[in-house]
Amino acid sequence: MELRLRKKLVVSGISKSYGNSAVLQNISFDVMEREFLSILGPSGCGKTTLLRILIGLLEPDKGRVQKDGTDITRARPDRRGMGIVFQNYALFENMSVLRNVEYALRFHNVSKTEARERAERMLDAVGLKEHGQKMPRALSGGQQQRVAIARTLVLNPDIVLLDEPISALDVSTRLAMRGELKNLQNAFGTTMIYVTHDQEEAFALSDRIMILDQGSVSQIDTPERIVSHPANEYVQGFVLDNLQSKVDSLTRYIGGKAT
Repeated sequence: MELRLRKKLVVSGISKSYGNSAVLQNISFDVMEREFLSILGPSGCGKTTLLRILIGLLEPDKGRVQKDGTDITRARPDRRGMGIVFQNYALFENMSVLRNVEYALRFHNVSKTEARERAERMLDAVGLKEHGQKMPRALSGGQQQRVAIARTLVLNPDIVLLDEPISALDVSTRLAMRGELKNLQNAFGTTMIYVTHDQEEAFALSDRIMILDQGSVSQIDTPERIVSHPANEYVQGFVLDNLQSKVDSLTRYIGGKAT
């Protein structure tokens, strides 16, 4: 995708510690308008902490976050124009699918009629219009995640943050959800920041990838540049060697099936 030149988000010198343990160390990066940026790294590298700082659930010890040129480092989450999708869906089990999406608008000065109309349109957009009156437990995991995404998108956020949103799904559903995420991004023109530990996922979805190692940025670049010019041994090992292992395994499998 051709990226616009306008910077949507500018993160400068973010650091965060818990006691004597440094979780994030001088993190700086930009996100362009309509970009799909993945934050890639193993468990414990600081990915989710960074996401919580961006959405406003945590304050950094140092540094600042700017959105559209405005400092939002200490702004309330509901004043940031961002939405977040979690891995565990966080749906209300006592509400229908439609009511779950409507509920997102409850505190945004929207009439009940408008909330219903917007929720119905959003469910239609994610392919769940016919499931509106069902309870979440009646849906598959992939369908529940689409409800969670619809609930976020119905607020028209400028930026959507996704915290390992499809890692709990089975392989075939994950592959389908990848395509749906890209289609939704293109349809709504939304900037997306996607946290994952899965190298293949990051390379399949992203315009650029930011690779974290123990709370520091090892490299941020396009998938093509990371493959052709890994910044250091960590990027080579964690990203490229792991991807190559998957390719080798698939090649062996296909070769075995062919004989």
